[in-house]
Amino acid sequence: MYDVTALGEVLIDFTEAGASEGGMSLFERNPGGAPANVLVALQHLRHSTAFIGKVGCDMHGDFLRGVLEGEGIDCTGLISDPKYFTTLAFVALAPTGERTFSFARKPGADTQIEPGELARDVIADSRVFHVGSLSLTDEPARSATLEAIACARDAGCTLSYDPNYRANLWPSVEVACEHMRSIVSSMDLMKISDEECGLMTGESDPVAAARVLLERGPKVVAVTLGGSGALVATREGTREVPGFPAEVVDTTGAGDSFWGGFLAAFLESGLTAAQVTLDDAANFARMGNAVASLCVRGRGGIPSMPARETVLELLGA
Repeated sequence: MYDVTALGEVLIDFTEAGASEGGMSLFERNPGGAPANVLVALQHLRHSTAFIGKVGCDMHGDFLRGVLEGEGIDCTGLISDPKYFTTLAFVALAPTGERTFSFARKPGADTQIEPGELARDVIADSRVFHVGSLSLTDEPARSATLEAIACARDAGCTLSYDPNYRANLWPSVEVACEHMRSIVSSMDLMKISDEECGLMTGESDPVAAARVLLERGPKVVAVTLGGSGALVATREGTREVPGFPAEVVDTTGAGDSFWGGFLAAFLESGLTAAQVTLDDAANFARMGNAVASLCVRGRGGIPSMPARETVLELLGA
């Protein structure tokens, strides 16, 4: 059995990495994609994972498959399709480490997975099934995501959701809100960033946003607060969990690593989502904060995820 299976995008992040002698920007090829990043964090924390998605039959797709398999992630459900090119994202970094994205995804292979291509046996053999929101932007991936969620629910999986808003991948904010909110009621565990509160709930305040999400179905909600840590919410109430100090170079993968740590702690608790108390959720978030702080010490994304021993050392400090 897999601890966590994720469906969604795996792609190339071409990240700014200085300039050439002629003053032209240089870009470094990094593996990326939020659901894949979550799985890598979990693998580093010694949890078994599987990925479901689609890449192209090209140099970038081969590279991504090799990275995921090298991390120990089961890629039975990762399809290489010769009809489409692997999705690319070009990432510009501000001095604060924050990012802006430009996507080559018209269409990208990740948007072209079809319901009939889902590795249903992998989903059914998972304790937690996790999705993001980029697989909801286009058909047929949107229908595949909805079908996978239904399959996971029927199999008794815990459902996990981390929406990730990228404005230039949606025709409008209104359409993004409609589709990103559409699956909330199916979820058990959910994470958003403080910047996504208004988009996902209509409430800009993290406490109010977390309460709205709880009313819509999830049993546990976490709202990441940047360098301040995270806020967690259950039916008992809300609580802020301070983060750990970190020198921010690049925030790529920080939220994903937080959620990987959170899910790892949830799995290790042996609890169901409905059994999680506010104290439990705070402990899960502390693990997530530790993983995230170690991830953002260097250039983010898949290569920088910390080892379990490093995380436990920080937690025990």
